[in-house]
Amino acid sequence: MEVLGIDIGSYGIKGAIVDTEKGEIISDKKSTDKIKDTRPHKLISQLHKVVKKFDWKGPIGCAFPAATTRGRILATDRIHEAWIDADAEQLFSEITGCKVSVINDTDATGLAEMSFGVGKGHTGTVIVLAVGTGIGSSLFVNKTLVPNTELGQLEIKGITVEERASNRARKEEGIQKKTWAKRLQFVLEHYERVFHPDLFILGGQLSKKANKTFPYIKINTKFKAAEFQNEASIVGAALYAASKHKA
Repeated sequence: MEVLGIDIGSYGIKGAIVDTEKGEIISDKKSTDKIKDTRPHKLISQLHKVVKKFDWKGPIGCAFPAATTRGRILATDRIHEAWIDADAEQLFSEITGCKVSVINDTDATGLAEMSFGVGKGHTGTVIVLAVGTGIGSSLFVNKTLVPNTELGQLEIKGITVEERASNRARKEEGIQKKTWAKRLQFVLEHYERVFHPDLFILGGQLSKKANKTFPYIKINTKFKAAEFQNEASIVGAALYAASKHKA
């Protein structure tokens, strides 16, 4: 099945057509400029521009930077507060004339990794972390997604995980890779005590620096670098839309 996958991020909106049977992008990616105004009418307009570039009439999967349930936005830490309780699926479907399915962006990343990446075939409890400007998470139990976990917002000793160990924190504080790795280890050890996972999949900017950080991370749980890079949310959003279409 072919689905248009779209990822809404701080850098802008990007999209591509995905073969959901293979988990592969089969078109050129198209995008907008960086989004400075994330109010609903502005974001809706920008998403419509991307869809029109493909002249697309089929199903669309959208990775959205917020917690969502049944297409409705629950929290808005990274976008304008006017999105709270908005029905993003309905709004996007109306403007595009297509059936749009909306999923949290890191949940989409996790779906890609669990379906076609390093998580494929893994059972038990798997935690996927996207470590970049913030820290996004997705949680899977026996291959089933537990949505909207937002583990980056957890506080440990009065400091959120994002404030302690994100790539932005590393840059702003000017810490070395080894120190960053030890901060990440501290976070992962906390997750181990809470969730007792069978596998961590570490993505985002962290996976690009795996050879410089992973050797310093010493935990009991197996961990792997994410296989998908910048395409993960696009692929995962398309997979989510395909699953809803088949249902």
